[in-house]
Amino acid sequence: MTSQPPPQTRFTAEVVLRWGDMDAYGHVNNVQYHRLLEEARIRAFSEWFHASGGDSMLRSGVLLARQEIEFLEQLAYRPEPVAIEMWVTHLGGASWDMGYEIRDEDALYARAESTMVAFDLAAQRPRSLSEDERAALTALLDAPVAMRRRR
Repeated sequence: MTSQPPPQTRFTAEVVLRWGDMDAYGHVNNVQYHRLLEEARIRAFSEWFHASGGDSMLRSGVLLARQEIEFLEQLAYRPEPVAIEMWVTHLGGASWDMGYEIRDEDALYARAESTMVAFDLAAQRPRSLSEDERAALTALLDAPVAMRRRR
């Protein structure tokens, strides 16, 4: 009897840094971390929601409602991509929380968490997650982000 590997609850996207991401101090500017997380999130959505057509969540509507970042190490510009690991930390009726770690083999640069809201673009209001979306997100549930300071 062969054992099955545990389900993969985390998705990793490798995102290339841009020269313009640096600030006057020679490291990636804190504001640019939001762009890095956005790029990784778009890639994750293509993977997570592929059953309903890759960019279905983007076409139907999704909003970033909250984002919290904890900066841990300075990230200097380099040509090699940085790895952004993502997973779901909480699932609601129309929203879900995502956890992130920005890292490479040598360092953990930041942890982050965001709240995403499924949104009906025509009605301009939140919408309930579809059964397919809920199933995809449920499969990605994992531990909350290990932020150093929580209120």
